[in-house]
Amino acid sequence: MPSLEPLARLLLLTGVLLLVVGGLLFLASKGGLPLIGRLPGDILVQKGKVTFYFPLATSLLLSLLLTFILTLLFRLAR
Repeated sequence: MPSLEPLARLLLLTGVLLLVVGGLLFLASKGGLPLIGRLPGDILVQKGKVTFYFPLATSLLLSLLLTFILTLLFRLAR
């Protein structure tokens, strides 16, 4: 019978990651993360009634942070 330990670890890590992301989204919706979405480098263009917003710097920061967290989690899972 194959070991179920790798699957169990993967499920635990996925659960922790979902908990962290859910908590961040909850805080962001309540205004608890003031810098997210308003970093220097985010593009905001307003012309009359049209607004274009592209969170470039925020996307890069979140990508680096998630890459770091996932790298640590996968190294611990081995």
